[in-house]
Amino acid sequence: MVNGILRKLVLLKENNSLPLPKLEGDDRNQARALAILYSHPVWMVRRWTKYRGQEEAIRLMMWNNSEPTFSLRANIAKGVTRDDLVTRLDSMKVLYELSLNLDHFVRVKTGMQIVIQAGLLKQGLCAVQDESGGLVVSILNPQPGENIIDCCAAPGGKTLYMASQLRGQGSLILCKIISTGSLFCCTHK
Repeated sequence: MVNGILRKLVLLKENNSLPLPKLEGDDRNQARALAILYSHPVWMVRRWTKYRGQEEAIRLMMWNNSEPTFSLRANIAKGVTRDDLVTRLDSMKVLYELSLNLDHFVRVKTGMQIVIQAGLLKQGLCAVQDESGGLVVSILNPQPGENIIDCCAAPGGKTLYMASQLRGQGSLILCKIISTGSLFCCTHK
């Protein structure tokens, strides 16, 4: 029976005749309709609509449903430049775009599995790191010889990026609160 229902839904979708809820009625009914249309929980739709308005809530849900991108950071500590990384990605036919804000970052559009299978991450030529973390490090702008305290050091992506910027000269003190509520600190020179 389930297969029959799924086949019917596929057929309706292919014919563009899938019944969709209408945005009508009170706020609660509209939130239910939006929740179905954009695959989000009703409570979230109601909250976003209340605080952001319906248009912004729809934009948020559309963005939330979009395909994620992955950013790769060239490992400058190993002497890998973004140009080196781009050359490797080109040779593997991975679709990417250069980060608009960060010199060591590339956004992978499609082909992340190819990057993983080729061993670029395992070899340490690059790391998966969100550009927001990279922006934090670029604002800090670590220079060789500096001493840096990272008070939010888990899982370690920003810390590794800072360490690569120090080029082996300087020190990092890493701190994080562990599950027991204790503060854990570690020093790297």
